[in-house]
Amino acid sequence: MRALKIFLPGLAALLLAGCASYQLGAVNGTVAGAQSIEVQPFNNKALHARLGAAVTQSLRERLQTDGTYRLATHGGGDIVVSGEIRSYDRQGLGYLNRDVATPENYRVDIIAHVTARERATGKLLLDKEVKGHTLVHIGADLASAERQALPLLAEDLAQNIAGLLTEGAW
Repeated sequence: MRALKIFLPGLAALLLAGCASYQLGAVNGTVAGAQSIEVQPFNNKALHARLGAAVTQSLRERLQTDGTYRLATHGGGDIVVSGEIRSYDRQGLGYLNRDVATPENYRVDIIAHVTARERATGKLLLDKEVKGHTLVHIGADLASAERQALPLLAEDLAQNIAGLLTEGAW
């Protein structure tokens, strides 16, 4: 019984010490919702249909859900985010048993160059290439499989961009 009285406070102190670095709310030093962010439409240099619009929409939704910034929907945000989709690449992962040259599964990668500036000062907050990816099972045909995977690809890229913006990794 005496050993239990000594052991339990020590265990509690150890567990609480593990939580000492946890921070509630925004981790980039700002008060949640204190600043607004404007996401301009992404320019699509990859020449893959609807990619720019999908990434722009996914990033807006991700930032709105996160809550670190208020989304400025009609311009005039404190921070202006813009981007350019630079590449869209497919790599075969799994191949058909009967035809080793025909992929059955692809990994699709996207790279976008993203910038974020303070509107008032013009200070560059973020200037980085960000990557996203998803896996595509071809099924009936490649075009429809890629069309179905587009929202997943855009969401992965948006999640990576939003993480950089909200966590202050600039």
